[in-house]
Amino acid sequence: MKKNLIVPKFSVPEKILWAASIVGVTVLFCLVPQKNPLTLIATIVGITALLFIAKGHISGPFLQLVFCVLYAIVALGFKYYGEAITYMGMSFPSDLFAAIVWLKNPSKKGKSEVQMAHLTPKKSAVAILVSTAATVIFYFVLKKLNTANLEISTVSVATSMAASTLTIMRVPYYALAYTANDIVLIVMWILASIENHVYIPMVFNFVIFLINDLYAFFSWKKLRSMQEKNETHAIIS
Repeated sequence: MKKNLIVPKFSVPEKILWAASIVGVTVLFCLVPQKNPLTLIATIVGITALLFIAKGHISGPFLQLVFCVLYAIVALGFKYYGEAITYMGMSFPSDLFAAIVWLKNPSKKGKSEVQMAHLTPKKSAVAILVSTAATVIFYFVLKKLNTANLEISTVSVATSMAASTLTIMRVPYYALAYTANDIVLIVMWILASIENHVYIPMVFNFVIFLINDLYAFFSWKKLRSMQEKNETHAIIS
């Protein structure tokens, strides 16, 4: 099997972004007195998954599945039941479905890059309805579990569900939804870090995620444009 079917071909700036992200979270992890190795592992897996997905590579959603499991375990440690339930009960199955959809929709036969789509009014309506329904349901579930920081945890559910739905739809705006989710999670883990410094790396984790998700949006716009040009050229030829 060709290497790029497993690992995407990264440009030099993308390699620098990945390396700088990994070095940054590792240095911060080493500086924090109280350490939870799982937070570092989860962060490294998450950053790598984001860059794979930013390239539209089919391996991305599979890496994201691993991150979901690791992140849910870390979240349970602080009793962020909302995050654990969201990632395992919502994000995990959504990412699994996305992985299957991506595999079935390559940009070209034998290619590892997913065929990207446009966000239509119908897709927008579906994303809003699904996200709203999930948010309402999870609010009452999280309230029943006495989840820490219930309100912001509920907002996290909404943004996370929107991002997962748009990922399945294969549209660039998934990255903006994840960017919104990153901002929510930065606030959540700042609150957690105030009580226990062991969670400080998680704050920086989502700052790095925020940067990578913003890059992913522009990367997908560029890749989709290239795909459409190639399709037009193929029709003319």
